[in-house]
Amino acid sequence: MAQAAIDLAEALPSDEDVAFYREHGYYISKKILPDEVVDAAARGMERFYEGDHDAPMIERDQVVPSGWRPPAGFRPPIGTAMRKNDYASFQVKELGALVRYPAIGAVARRLTGSPSIRLWHDQLLYKPPIVEAAAAKVGWHTDRQYWMVASSDEMLTAWVAFHDVDETIGTITFVDGSHRWPLNRLDFFDPDLDALERRFETGGNAVVKVPAIMRRGQVSFHHCRLIHGSGANLSSEPRRAIAIHLQPEDNRHRHYEYAGGKVAAHHNDRLCRLVDGVPDYGDPRVCPRLA
Repeated sequence: MAQAAIDLAEALPSDEDVAFYREHGYYISKKILPDEVVDAAARGMERFYEGDHDAPMIERDQVVPSGWRPPAGFRPPIGTAMRKNDYASFQVKELGALVRYPAIGAVARRLTGSPSIRLWHDQLLYKPPIVEAAAAKVGWHTDRQYWMVASSDEMLTAWVAFHDVDETIGTITFVDGSHRWPLNRLDFFDPDLDALERRFETGGNAVVKVPAIMRRGQVSFHHCRLIHGSGANLSSEPRRAIAIHLQPEDNRHRHYEYAGGKVAAHHNDRLCRLVDGVPDYGDPRVCPRLA
């Protein structure tokens, strides 16, 4: 028997939940995804890795073959490295259905207080089992440090695992309240978590790490400035998840230069339509409204 759709009113965070998110920088939802949606997404993940795609990626002026971004780690064997594939939801319909499931956007809209929420982009994530290798860890980082071209400081990420998760399987882990610290520039790709922690600019605050322990169908949400990462998967099963990056209604492209003069950019700058020569982060083809 098909499971009933999730009631949006029941899925929304309470006032206390919203206050917790704003204070701590993360929120773990109730079960807001039906089993059949997660089941289908898990099958879609397998199809993605097999090269069985429903649509290619589309840039502004050309169609790019499916699986083009990123080329590394696209086909089996899985090996010992973590896989991260951007924009998978545009290439496999089951992943697209999960990313666009109404409850995810509705919760994000409630947490941010934004009139609407748009997709920023998504990342399909596969962490192989029983691997202590450095390549299977995610370094402490903030999402904001990679999104300096975006004007909003209130972007957020919904992280969805396709199964139950805990510390053993290498679940996402948050540094409590770190979204209120000075903006840390760390490194997603550096597996030396201890060395990265020594670089934290805490503003005098204690470092409290909180692993996201969730049942299937729950979703974790975290602020773009919150420090997060994950350790190795020491279980006997792969850790399978998707990160759904989200933007509030007022987010726009901005010109930003790092020290030394390097200009910030994002993949969306190549995908979104141009308006007066500037990428439009409201382009519904690339950044559809989710709530």
